[in-house]
Amino acid sequence: MGWCELNTTTAPEAHLRSIGAYGFDERAPQILAALVTEDPMLLIGASGTGKTFLLNSLSEALGLEHRHYNASLLSFDDLVGFPFPDAERKCVEFLETPATVWGAESVLVDEISRCKPEHQNRLFSLIHERRLQGIALGRLRYRWAAMNPCSADQDASGAYSGSEPLDQALADRFGLFIQVDDWAGLDEKDQLLIADPSGEGTSSPRNEALKRELARWRADFEEGLPRCPRAIVSYASSAATFLNGNGLRVSPRRARFLSRSLFAITIITGGPLEKAFRNTLAASLPQPTWGASVDQALIEAAHRLAWDSSFLAGDEQWIHHFHTERLLLRKLKLLLKAPSPDAATQAIAEFIGSEAPERVAAFCPLINAGTETDNGQTGRKLVMDYYGPRVGQGGGALSGKHLTHVDRLGAYAAREAAVEAVRSGARECKIILAYAPNIHEPLELAYEMEGRGVTRGRSDFSHRVLRQRCSGFIIDDSWATGTHFWDEAAPWNAGQRCPPPPPPDHRG
Repeated sequence: MGWCELNTTTAPEAHLRSIGAYGFDERAPQILAALVTEDPMLLIGASGTGKTFLLNSLSEALGLEHRHYNASLLSFDDLVGFPFPDAERKCVEFLETPATVWGAESVLVDEISRCKPEHQNRLFSLIHERRLQGIALGRLRYRWAAMNPCSADQDASGAYSGSEPLDQALADRFGLFIQVDDWAGLDEKDQLLIADPSGEGTSSPRNEALKRELARWRADFEEGLPRCPRAIVSYASSAATFLNGNGLRVSPRRARFLSRSLFAITIITGGPLEKAFRNTLAASLPQPTWGASVDQALIEAAHRLAWDSSFLAGDEQWIHHFHTERLLLRKLKLLLKAPSPDAATQAIAEFIGSEAPERVAAFCPLINAGTETDNGQTGRKLVMDYYGPRVGQGGGALSGKHLTHVDRLGAYAAREAAVEAVRSGARECKIILAYAPNIHEPLELAYEMEGRGVTRGRSDFSHRVLRQRCSGFIIDDSWATGTHFWDEAAPWNAGQRCPPPPPPDHRG
């Protein structure tokens, strides 16, 4: 399904305003998306902010058979009714009442964070599977909940001391978490509308326009979901990978929820809108339900990376890939494939302005030559030095160079570690090191390995450490005959660390 096929006739917030729900303009796309996907939705906000009003009004406007339960007072019999044996006494049936959940199309579990733990566990199957006691709730479409901010996330006032952190497994079953604004977060127009008491206590009339739009959106969603646009899936995957890599867990289930919500929003809004994607990413994170804070800068960074990688094209997409690649060697390879000189120039300029000086040095011109500013001499012995193994090299020769030079020590250390990895179980191992002048530890260390083998840390390749370890090894002109990487007399070819320094009078 292409974006051009999607269209909308009414702004998302207008649908909520039409049922008297004000102050939800920024969250309207996400709220409507939850109606389209029919994934569970949880509203979080201070008391009196209209959470319950919104959800009950939606059920009335859509003409749903609705159940509203207060979880702090809920007993399990309220949900299922009174159990009694059937006529043949072979199974248990339930005596239904107008309050039982059987036959409901929408369910609101209010004050869910004040629910008793044993009831919270029973609500799990209702929210996650649309089941109770193992029995499917065939008519149930919408599962909604509301809560105050949990007590773990409150200040010393203890305004919501009874609102407990939600069980994380239960929280992860909700698709979206809508943060509802308090009075200070509303604009003046919405404040006046909310303060107006006219119409209080009346039910919302059936909203046929919203019902028709929702039916159309839902049909497009079900038809298009099997071929969900690749850019949406890419956005969800990239954002989840980034957040997990930065210490904020996003479950595989949550990444799938995010894709579903984003697809629904593109149907509602007529295409991928960057602000709506960013807000949906933020609304997909469950951490606030158990009192954990989420760094907004981290969400912004995840959105920026995911959006640029999924929706940019041409030079902009290449520049994005250049900046997201952390390995300097691969950055250099990307530069060789730049789509245009202008793109390469822009990428380098942005790189120089944002990276640490030692990383920038790898891309800067050589101003002062010699061993004081460069890592070593340029030789003409590359073929002889690297003859034997299948090994890439960075253009620096080994022969004719003192053992203390980092490009020679680093090459031997990489060979030593690679042999060790292979002998400990790996089928093949390649090690990539990148050093910068006057920086002892390598800027980069990358293992490219088939199978599993022993690996070493960055500090093991420190220039200072390597000089101390190998200071006693004797180097003579026999090494200029191409024996660097195949003579097992050299400890690095045997997968052994260089021996400790011998007494001073034996040093070469």
